[in-house]
Amino acid sequence: MTDVNSLIAPPVPQQVTFQTKILQTGKNTTGIEVPANVIEALGGGKRPLVKVKVNDYSYRSAVAVMEGKYMISMSAAHREAGKFHGGDPVAVTLELDLEPRKVELPEDLKSALIAANALAGFEKSAPSMKKEYVRWVEDAKTPETRERRIAKTMEKLKGV
Repeated sequence: MTDVNSLIAPPVPQQVTFQTKILQTGKNTTGIEVPANVIEALGGGKRPLVKVKVNDYSYRSAVAVMEGKYMISMSAAHREAGKFHGGDPVAVTLELDLEPRKVELPEDLKSALIAANALAGFEKSAPSMKKEYVRWVEDAKTPETRERRIAKTMEKLKGV
């Protein structure tokens, strides 16, 4: 006997496309303002995780609320990869990002998190913070700096 529920396809996330310009304030702060009606149409709340497609370039991000406006950041790496500049007119397509966000932990950081009973705090952190903890540790230029950064990460995550 076939389970009827197995025949029903999961819902396809809503995609919304709009035209805008890349906003830039100062030398390096760049982002995309998302109209409120687009956020409403997505149906993922006021700060959804999203897949962003700007012209033909795609990346994963999250919507933030800044000064009452819905914004998506655009890092220097994304601007360079997509060949964007502040003021450029673009077509933006947003889709709710329902895929799990996984951050690969380096073995030394993972071992330290476990030993310090801080792994649960790491797991409770937002995906962007997990990525930042790992990036910060991995960007250390010397083993001593890496060890100090791992220790500071443990301090931050204990009791979270």
